[in-house]
Amino acid sequence: MLKLSAFADEISPDLDEQIKVCKELCITHVELRGVNHINVLDFDPSLRREIKTKLAAGGLGVVCIGSPIGKVKITDSWPDHLERFKIAVDAAEYFQAPYIRLFSYYPPEKDGDIRLHRDEVMKRMAAKVDYIKNHSVILLHENEVGIYGARGPECLDLMKTIDSPKLRNAFDFANFVQTGDHPLDNWPGLKPYTVHIHIKDAMWGSGTVVPAGQGDGQVEPILIDAWKSGYRGFLSLEPHLAAHEQFFGFSGPGLFKVGADALKAICRKNGIELAGT
Repeated sequence: MLKLSAFADEISPDLDEQIKVCKELCITHVELRGVNHINVLDFDPSLRREIKTKLAAGGLGVVCIGSPIGKVKITDSWPDHLERFKIAVDAAEYFQAPYIRLFSYYPPEKDGDIRLHRDEVMKRMAAKVDYIKNHSVILLHENEVGIYGARGPECLDLMKTIDSPKLRNAFDFANFVQTGDHPLDNWPGLKPYTVHIHIKDAMWGSGTVVPAGQGDGQVEPILIDAWKSGYRGFLSLEPHLAAHEQFFGFSGPGLFKVGADALKAICRKNGIELAGT
């Protein structure tokens, strides 16, 4: 059976509201990204304790630290960014999260070609993998628009070059659409490395984000293949149905339910066993 997780700060900045809606939608785990408009890397010890206590009381686990690591220019200070990464690792261990979501850097100039900086990208990604070699956490690279691994070939290049079980792939349908890639073309190569799937769909051309199955992200055929191929990980709701910004997405409780219901309908239709359906 597949498990359902969520970027719960898309529901509300309020933790109690996040927990309430997750429980109503049979979501068992959260992708911890923000609470009270504070990023996960900036939680103070008191807020960390409060979040951990309330999530446990609500029966929710943390599957992933939804960090912004790698969402900086490749020319930004590496030592400073490495320190931020160490906070993400510490947070993963504190919340007992098996994964940390990260990215593979923007070019120095807007609309520049980050592929010109491939060697530096690989160097930094390898250093992060080396840092966690004695930690239980796994890094998940998300194919974000504008970064080195925005398109399928570069995502695959990252996986093959780093070549470590400590760096795996988080597959995001909408982000591929928005960068001009057909997700179904990228799925066969990335499938062996994919241990996490983000549920977000988008329209070709405009990039408008829509509920799963209502856009051009080819969500249904990929989920069918993933299920038949033995994928039994998480489907993580990140609907972005009200706002889709560089560092933040938002849906609100009502639209978040719309996103969850769209995913559940796809699973029921195709015999994909998903908790809560």
